[in-house]
Formats: sequence, C-alpha cells, structure tokens
Amino acid sequence: MTSKRIIYYLLAAFITGNLLLIFMQYNSARNIDDLILGNEKLLNEFKTGSQLRDLEKDMISMESDVRGAIAMSDVSIADNLEQQIGNVQKDLGHLQQVNDDDSTIRYIDELDELVKEKISFNRQVLDTFAHSGKKAAEALMANQHGKRLMHSITAVAHKIDTSRQVLLTRVTESIDESGRNARRWGTILIVIVLLSGAGLFWYIINRIASQNQLIRQLDASEKKEREAARIKENFLANMSHEIRTPMNAILGFTNLLQKKTLEPEAEAYVHSIRQSGENLLAIINDILDLSRIEAGMMRIEPAPFSVRSLAHSVETMFTEKTREKGLLLTTSVEEQVPDILEGDAVRLTQILVNLIGNAVKFTQRGSINVSINAEPLPTGLVTMFISVSDTGIGIEKDKLPGIFDRFRQAEDSITRKYGGTGLGLAIVKDLVDLQQGSITVISEPGLGTRFQLSIPYKIPVEGKAPKHKVVKHDIMYPTAGNTQMLVVEDNEINQSLMKHLLASWQVNPDIAANGKEAIEMLRHKKYDVILMDIQMPEMDGYSATQIIRKELKLTTPIIAMTAHALAGEREKCLGFGMDEYISKPVREQELRGLINRLVGTGSNAPSSMQTGITHGYKYIDLAYMQEISGGSKEYEQTVTAQFLEIVPADLEKMQAAWEEKDLAKLHRLAHTMKTSVSVMGLNTALEQVLDTIELSEDEKQVGDKLQELIDYCRHALEEAKQFYDTLS
Repeated sequence: MTSKRIIYYLLAAFITGNLLLIFMQYNSARNIDDLILGNEKLLNEFKTGSQLRDLEKDMISMESDVRGAIAMSDVSIADNLEQQIGNVQKDLGHLQQVNDDDSTIRYIDELDELVKEKISFNRQVLDTFAHSGKKAAEALMANQHGKRLMHSITAVAHKIDTSRQVLLTRVTESIDESGRNARRWGTILIVIVLLSGAGLFWYIINRIASQNQLIRQLDASEKKEREAARIKENFLANMSHEIRTPMNAILGFTNLLQKKTLEPEAEAYVHSIRQSGENLLAIINDILDLSRIEAGMMRIEPAPFSVRSLAHSVETMFTEKTREKGLLLTTSVEEQVPDILEGDAVRLTQILVNLIGNAVKFTQRGSINVSINAEPLPTGLVTMFISVSDTGIGIEKDKLPGIFDRFRQAEDSITRKYGGTGLGLAIVKDLVDLQQGSITVISEPGLGTRFQLSIPYKIPVEGKAPKHKVVKHDIMYPTAGNTQMLVVEDNEINQSLMKHLLASWQVNPDIAANGKEAIEMLRHKKYDVILMDIQMPEMDGYSATQIIRKELKLTTPIIAMTAHALAGEREKCLGFGMDEYISKPVREQELRGLINRLVGTGSNAPSSMQTGITHGYKYIDLAYMQEISGGSKEYEQTVTAQFLEIVPADLEKMQAAWEEKDLAKLHRLAHTMKTSVSVMGLNTALEQVLDTIELSEDEKQVGDKLQELIDYCRHALEEAKQFYDTLS
C-alpha cells in the first residue's frame, strides 16, 4: 500500500470519526435538553397540584370562618375573610399561569368563576348578618346555593387534578424516555471510544512489531552488505593485483623492446602497445578507486607526513612525462606552510596525481604550476590551500558546473582525442569531500585551467612527527656488477622481467618467490639492496620487511614494488620500515635513480645522464633545460623548436592586443608567456618586465615594457636558433 493511499485512508477515517462524534453528541445533547425540560414540567405539575390544594384548603377555611362567625355571633372572626380572599385570589392567579393543556385551562377558568361567585356569596352572608341579624344570615346560609357552589368548586378542582395527573404521567414517561436515550447514547459513545482506543492500540502495536521486524531485516541486510563490501574489497584488491601484474609484465617487456633496434613499423607497434597499456592501467585505477568510494571502503587514515617531501615525490613522478611533452612543471611550497602536518598523505598524493595528470594530458605547450600555501586556524588546525594551474586547452564556462560529475568530460570529443573515462575529477571531488575540504575550478578556453582546493589538517603534537632518517651505507661499489640484489617477487613473468632489466646493468639478482624464502636467503647471504613485492603468498612484503628490521636487525635498503598500491602509498611503505617505493610497472630510469641514491653506487649501465655543458650565450641560459633533459639531445631539440615557434607567436599577439588597447588580454598573455620563456632560462631577466605588463594599468609604462620585452626576446630567439642548429 502506497503512502499516499494510507494518507487518504487516515483522512477519511478522521472525517468519518468526527462526523460520528458530532452526530452522537447532538443526539445526546438533545435528549439531555428533553430531560431538563421534562424535569421542569414535572416541577411545574407538582407546584400546580400544591396550588390547587392550597386553594381548596383556603376555600374550606373561608367557609368555616363565615359559619363560625354566624353561629357564635362574633363578627371579629370574619375579620380574616379579606386575607383569606386574598390568598384564594393569589392561588387562582398561579393557576391561571398554566397554559399547556386546553382542558385544564377551561377548568381553571370555570374554577375562577365559581370561586369568585362563592366569595361574593360569603360576603353577602356577612353583610346580611351585619344588617339583618343572625337569623337572616342563617336563613341565607341554609339556602342550597352556597352548598352547590362549594360542591361545584370541589368537583372542578378534582377535574383539574385528574387532568394534571394524566399530563404528569406523560411528562414522567417523557423524562424516562429522555433519560434512557441519553444513557444509551452515552453508552454508545463510550463503546466507540473504547473500540477506537483498542483499534488505535492494535495499530500502534502492529506498527511497532512491523518496525521491529523491519529493523531486524535491515540489521541482517546491513550485516550482509558489510560482508559483501568486505568480500568486494578483497576481490578488488586481488583483481587489482591480478590485472596489474600481467600489465606490469606487458609494459616491462615493452620497455625492453624499445631498447632494441627495431624497424620503424615495429617501433610504432611497440609504442602503441606501451601507450595502450598505460591508458588501461589508468582506467583500472580509476574504476577501483570509484568502487572503493561507492562501497564506503575508502578510509581517511591520518598520520604525520612531510608536505615538502610529498610535493617533491609528486613532482618527481611526473618529471619524465612532462619532459617528453616539453612542459615545465614547477612546485612551490610557501615558507609559512608547516613542513609536518597530520592527515592522509596517501589521499592527498592521489588528489595531486589526478590533477597534475589531467594538466599534463590537456596541456600541449607551456607549463604546469603547483603552489601550496597555508592559513592557521585557532583550533590547532591549519587549512592548506593547493593550486594546480596549467596553460592547456581550458574549459568552456557552460561545462564547468558538471566538471566533477562521473563519466563527464568537457566535450564529447575529449575521450576520443585524449582518452580517459571521466572519473579522475569525480574521484578527486570525493576524496576532498571525505577530508572535509572544498575544491573549485577556474578556466577559460585557450588560456588554461586552475584547480583550487583547501583541506584542513592538524598540526601534530611534539613527538608525533615522523623522523625520516637517511641510512648511510658504508659500502661503495666500483661497478654495478658487484652489487648484490635480492628480488622478492612471486610472479614468474615479473621475475623474468626483472632479470632482463637488471641484466642490462650487468647485475645478476637472486630471486625469492615470497617473503619466507627471502627471510631464509637473508639469513645466509648479505645483499646490498632488496626489491620487495608487497602482495605475495605465504608472507607478504610488509610482514617480511618487519622481520628483516626487527628480528634480523638488517639495515639493507628495501625498495617496495607493488601493482596493488595506489599512488601515494610511499608513506605507508616507509612506515613499515622500507626505504623507498616504486609503483609497477617499474620504470628503469626511476629504479636506477632510487638504487643509486640508496646504496651510493654508480651504475655502468647505459645512461643518458650527462653533466651540463656551458655555452657562451648572452641572453639564453641552458642550465635548466639540460637539468631536465638529462643529456637527451632529442628532448632539447624538441623544446628549443617549441620555443622558436611559441615565443614569436606570443609576441605578435601581445603587439596586436597593445594596438587594440586591450589591456586585459595583454595581461593574460604576459602571464602565459612566463612559462614559454622559462625553458630557455629567461625568467630572471624578464620577470620584472612581464610582471609589469601583467599587473600595471599605466598604458605608457606597459608600452615601454612591451618594447623592452620584444627587443630582449629578439636577441634570445637568435641565440636559441643558433643552439637549435648545433643540435641538428
């Protein structure tokens, strides 16, 4: 039964009940009124009977007094006659007020005439006695006329009494009937109230029983749901590992293939395989994260972490991608930001990875900037403000309201052109909300996008801050071939992959299939570095690491490798005693950098890392480019070509905006150009010039600085062209 129908039934029952109560109350009130009226009539009848008897008594008394006065020849006895006559007339007046029965009224009128005639006769007797003497008065009294009048009065009084008795009987019967009706309706009302109360009590008890049953069902359902969520979480964890493990092998062997000399067609195939595999991994991560959030299994686990260390880790994560696309990625943490905060570093890293990944995806040239600021709160908290801005394609204003919706992208063509599922920003929004934060987006087509988010964090009390110790290893290695490595990995394909990867470094690693085997091998042999998978049968990587640190008391560097962990798991691995973390699929350059940093060895493996080369240029500075390129001439050639293409176009746009007196557009172009010139090290020389053009409203000052910018860039472009020619 629908709730609307129940409401209609309750409304109908309410109206019907009210009408029934009104009807019963009306009948009960009417019978009570009849009962009161009957009682009043009964009282009037009693009063009428009493008045009739008083009249008869007064008439007899008056007749007796007249006879006594004549018989005893005592006129004084008759002095009370007028008082008695007054009483009689008063009684007659009361009787005359009776008007509810025609026969009674007729008899009262007849009685009134007889009484008056009798009074007149008595007065005549007394007058005769006073003027003619006793005998004349006795003779008049002996006349039968007086007796007939008295007899007639008695007879009429009897008739009146008889008729009033009939009326009294009817009134009594009416009173009885009204009383019975009133009692009957009262009983009916009580019965209805009792039945209604019983019905309402039954309904309440029934509803309580239904609610209790529903609560029990919901409790059982919730237990099943929790169990299902737990099973789902385990399933997702296993599926994450099972899916990403073969993907790790595919991408790993693809990286090995890319090192081989291949035909152009085969090289294109390998590149497509690698790109497709990376896209598939990104989609798998998004779906797994979304499933966890929907199942309520995404937990916020606060712990102390280093803000600057986290920012550096994220920046390092994207260095290779931004270098491939010729983008400049900068990360700045303001001085007022406390280095140690208490919060979920894993989720914060995940947020930054999604936002920066989006920026890299949709930015073809220019830069990506991540800035972190903080504002203290009086409650021992600090609100951290993070801004991720890019110079990418931007977003239309009408698309901004739905940018955080699931499976939504700014344009339908975005998925076809750039790939992705449209889940990244939705996951970011959910993660920010889970941490009681907020996120907004500002964007303009062609000018880039800026995401601004704020999340509150605690300032940890003294003693809770993490103490990151840099473990120094005294062993130095002349060649990488002398480095003893232990790879703890249960998957045979990944074992083969790591063997091939390390073989190119002239390293022959030992392989352990799980944590237990690794513990036994470490009991009998000393290693310089351990590559530890996280999820393995018999003993996982976390448990094995704790045994290595606590029981074996070894300080051997341990690098965690996992296909299950999400971005940002580095802090968790460090908490279990590992020294570093690398996500599968393993990147050769990243792994080499970690090993070199941890064990302090220089690898004999082929490397593209070179020291910077000093060039005698006056305007451009190649230090930053060479730092990012790592000696890659191809990268330097690509970036220089972009500089030679972008900067002249930007200068033309700025000149056109100046001629059109469009200062707002000129401000935006100056801001964008800061990233365009940075790749050639022009920031220091042009920073003040570009700031003035971007912020000043003085047209003359802006015009002077614009000309200064054009002159300087003309010389810088000439030098950049010379450098490009050397690369060609």
